[in-house]
Formats: sequence, structure tokens, C-alpha cells
Amino acid sequence: MDYQKVTTKDLLIIGNNAKLSFITNGEGTGKLAKQFMPRLDEITNRVGTHSFSIQNYKNFNIKTMTPKTLFEKWVGVEVLSFNTIPENMETLIIPGGNFLVFPFQGSIAEFVKFWQHIHNEWLPNARYQLDNRPHFEKLPSGYNPMRDDNQEEIWIPVK
Repeated sequence: MDYQKVTTKDLLIIGNNAKLSFITNGEGTGKLAKQFMPRLDEITNRVGTHSFSIQNYKNFNIKTMTPKTLFEKWVGVEVLSFNTIPENMETLIIPGGNFLVFPFQGSIAEFVKFWQHIHNEWLPNARYQLDNRPHFEKLPSGYNPMRDDNQEEIWIPVK
């Protein structure tokens, strides 16, 4: 499994969020992105050109999660500070720490299979333990979920 262990400082995020489940994640994330992405220019102190798709699971446990398990979903960008927050956007701090970063290229369907493989098969046999912090995907500028050759990074918090 190709991955890199990365240690970060706190990540400051401005974006929009909703309560979703694995059942509503696809449609709900699309709605959040359509609400947020046209307003990117309103965020004046961005870090980089990428965006984030964030899942805040609150006590993630793959064995007890069901398709109906609710979590907080965010679409946003990293900023230098929260000095200027556009109207109807919110803030999130992703606490710094260790993350395993997995490169991924492919379709949404392939992403789901890859994500499940990491959490159901690879991680339980790895030397890492999940940490109770948000999981996220770092998406390049121009990301389009309808493409079959998207490139992104999957960031999983570990202790």
C-alpha cells in the first residue's frame, strides 16, 4: 500500500457543512460543493489552490458504522486565519497531528472501494491506530467528481 506519514499543524478551514450518512453522502456532498465552490473568490486568505472534502465522524469505528451512521460533512478550503469569514460560511479547525496520506487516482466508484479496503483490511493489520480527528480528502484545483481519472489525497488521522 502506497502511503506517506505526515505531521501537520492545526488546519484552519472555511466552508460549508451538513449532517450526512453514507447513504446521503454522494448527493449531499454534491449540494455542498455546488453551494460552496462558486464562492471561492470570497475567501481572501486561502492556503494553496486545493479544496477539502472533510468527514468528521466523532468516534470513528468501522465495525459499528452502518450506511445510516450520521457524520458531519464539510466542503472547504484551508486559510491562514479566520479574520474574514464570508457570510453563510463556517469555520472548522482540524487539529494537527499525524496523518497517513494515500494517493488515489480514479472514479468515485473506485474511490469507495479503495476507502473501504484501507479501513476494513489494510488499517486493522497496520501498526497505526486511528485518531479521533476529522478524515479528509485534499482535492486539486479543477477536481470534477464525474471524471474517471481524478487525482486526490486521502488523509486518515492516526496516533
